[in-house]
Amino acid sequence: MYSLIRALLFTLPAEVSHDLSLSAISRLERLNATRLLPVAEPDPVKVMGLTFPNPVGLAAGLDKNGAHIDGLASLGFGSVEIGTVTPRAQPGNPKPRLFRLPEHQAIINRMGFNNAGLDQVLANIAMRRTRGILGVNVGKNFDTPVERAADDYCLGIERVYSAASYITVNVSSPNTPGLRDLQFGESLRHLLERIRRSQLAMADKQGRYVPIAVKIAPDMDGAALRFVADCLVESGLDGVIATNTTIDRTRVAGAKHCEEAGGLSGKPLTAASTAVISQLSSHLQGALPIIGVGGITNAEDARAKFRAGASLVQLYTGFIYRGPALIRESVEALRSEKKLPANRHTTGSGQSV
Repeated sequence: MYSLIRALLFTLPAEVSHDLSLSAISRLERLNATRLLPVAEPDPVKVMGLTFPNPVGLAAGLDKNGAHIDGLASLGFGSVEIGTVTPRAQPGNPKPRLFRLPEHQAIINRMGFNNAGLDQVLANIAMRRTRGILGVNVGKNFDTPVERAADDYCLGIERVYSAASYITVNVSSPNTPGLRDLQFGESLRHLLERIRRSQLAMADKQGRYVPIAVKIAPDMDGAALRFVADCLVESGLDGVIATNTTIDRTRVAGAKHCEEAGGLSGKPLTAASTAVISQLSSHLQGALPIIGVGGITNAEDARAKFRAGASLVQLYTGFIYRGPALIRESVEALRSEKKLPANRHTTGSGQSV
């Protein structure tokens, strides 16, 4: 059934079908129709001090404004991450900015953090009826100078703190000029120090600790990854999400749209993302948990992320190509994976998963 729905949606421009799909999911949830979908049995896992009902979440980018949280949660995700949200509303890059590569189960996007801004996103969150694990992904406005990026991130953290189960700091989108520079050198150290101070101040003010993860790019060499890992541990932050989209086009060379600017996601990213997770896991040695995302299109891809060292996984492009069945398959695959001997690590909280 989903294959037929997808075929119809793929006759429309990508961004149009994206918006229609989200609206349809929300309408079906309000009619209780999503309850008819088969979902996996709960498989709780504790990561970053939070108990996730299952280890398969939705990655940021699908629901940028948090307008469809209830509908998406009803499909069986163990968590829903919304955003990226910036302090002020911004339209993003000119259209068209979203391109399908069906033969590769891939997408290229250069959305550019298009979102309604903090005020509207917080209003949308306040309207949700479900109370599952909610991640809020924050970024900087496109016209905020890189040297003042920490101001935008800290403002985002402070504003969403009371509404989020966890917060993600996005320093790895290729679609905001200069953003990825924040992953390197003293820029990264300074940013993480500011973020940590903001987190602790909010925890003291509200009497509630909200974990913060940092989302990184797949396009770093081993030395850069080790530096990022060391900075994250030194900062005292709570997790790392690996990875965002890639700017590498090697695996889609010759395909229609392959030369479009933006980040590539989906199956061509699978191996690179898993390799980053493996390198991070080897260096971190359980000091903090890894959330694996990038190119999960089947159960084996989810298993590979766990075997590489991820404590949780997130879906995005694979979900678009496979639909809700991928959620259930991935949950069941990871349930069986956890039963295998001597292939797990511990998260930063010491919880074996």
